[in-house]
Amino acid sequence: MVSGYGICPMLMTVVPPITFNPYIVSAFMNPPLLQFVWRGEIVTLHNITPTRTLLQLLREDLGHSATKEGCNEGDCGACTVVLAEKQGGHLRFQAVNSCIRLAHAIHGMALWTAADLTAVDGAPHPVQQALHQCHASQCGFCTPGFAMSLFGLYQNQVLKDQPVSRAQAQEALSGNLCRCTGYRPILEAAQQLATLPRVHLDEAVLLEKLARIPPVYKGQETDCSFNAPTSLSALLTARAEQPPAQLVAGCTDVGLWVNKLHMDFAKVLDVTRVAELKTIEVQDRHTVIGAAVSLNDAFAALEVERPQLHAFFSRFAGLPVRNAGTLGGNIANGSPIGDSMPLLIALRASVVLMSVHGQRELPLEALYTGYRKNVMAADEVLTFICVPRAQPDELLRAYKVSKRIEDDISAVCLAICLQVQDGKVTEASIGAGGVAATPTRAVQTEKALKGHVWTQDTVNHAITILRSEFQPISDMRASAAYRSAVLGNLMKRFWLESQGLPNISLQSLTLEGESA
Repeated sequence: MVSGYGICPMLMTVVPPITFNPYIVSAFMNPPLLQFVWRGEIVTLHNITPTRTLLQLLREDLGHSATKEGCNEGDCGACTVVLAEKQGGHLRFQAVNSCIRLAHAIHGMALWTAADLTAVDGAPHPVQQALHQCHASQCGFCTPGFAMSLFGLYQNQVLKDQPVSRAQAQEALSGNLCRCTGYRPILEAAQQLATLPRVHLDEAVLLEKLARIPPVYKGQETDCSFNAPTSLSALLTARAEQPPAQLVAGCTDVGLWVNKLHMDFAKVLDVTRVAELKTIEVQDRHTVIGAAVSLNDAFAALEVERPQLHAFFSRFAGLPVRNAGTLGGNIANGSPIGDSMPLLIALRASVVLMSVHGQRELPLEALYTGYRKNVMAADEVLTFICVPRAQPDELLRAYKVSKRIEDDISAVCLAICLQVQDGKVTEASIGAGGVAATPTRAVQTEKALKGHVWTQDTVNHAITILRSEFQPISDMRASAAYRSAVLGNLMKRFWLESQGLPNISLQSLTLEGESA
């Protein structure tokens, strides 16, 4: 158990007045005020329903067509915008998908769209220049999304005099799928950004305007249909008072419920403004990550001691999704194909659940009771994730098998963490995703490894156990037989890599009589 909160031993024009269609006005009581900075001025909007997305706000309410609607589920990147919020004494810029970002979630932030890059005198921004000079602009549907992803890269890296490598360009553009002009010219445009004259935003002016926006709905936190408390105590109180309210964080999944399933919620409780849940604390034995920490930031923290995980993390959705989504949200979602959970299970991570009545800590895999079901009470909130720190003799790998390299859902995800001393496996923990109704631990395979000499015979036996331990289903991503075969192949890959044979292709791992 844990106690207290110490867990685990460009200048722009003013936006014109907005006229709303009657169906847009909230049907719920007391819809909160929404304020953000756009085109250099504070925009103030009323009567925005709690499940209105930022893309709907831009295109339908504000009549702003530069931001495009493509897949409407955070995959294609056509709707990409850049948000900035104060972090310390500076602005932090992030490219996000506006189609699955709730409008109220940008309260107190600054917003840029593809129509906001050109200077007042008509001079193009370096992002626009680079795309033009490299012949990387394509149709007017997808290019705006590319431009915004590159704008985020420009603000965060180029203006800090950090050159852009091809690999960094690929990661920055991983959430933009269309490649009408091919990959090369777009990547060349990203790499050319640093060679063009700098264009700086006046951050001091932006920070001053953002400071004029009051804290999120102060004084109305229990009355608003969209509630975004700023403290942990206020969040727990709100959860106790309104258990039916829909909890949201980055909304990378709930946004799909709204857009694709046409779900609506009378009340929404947003956890991303809670200060305590946006922290990362490195303790003696654990790294404690607040549930509202973005996936990108959480992954960066885990990479410090485990740099081999970078390739795995960079394949988690696209960068805009990792910027918006949170580690706590991914875990609480409970999807059997959520990529963070198999890794965290293999690392023996635990989660902390809190309510106004107290708190409890449990192993991550014990959180789940069935498909997208968990043990959390109606008034509980997942607040912290405690991840044991790396050990000197730790052997760790995480593998993701999917049809696309980037921005795709796993067919199989497998994470293996062993400790081997004097040639013998002293500890084994294995997390699997895509092979059961929940993210799960391969308990029997762990038993087949622990206490045994780390040899090819031991591995072959473990492969047999691993393939028999789960009964995966066949679906559009893979057949059950393929999933079972891949589980064993990945275990063999782990063995080969532990013997100093990196970069093994899956095709070379096929066991006799089976196809990968």
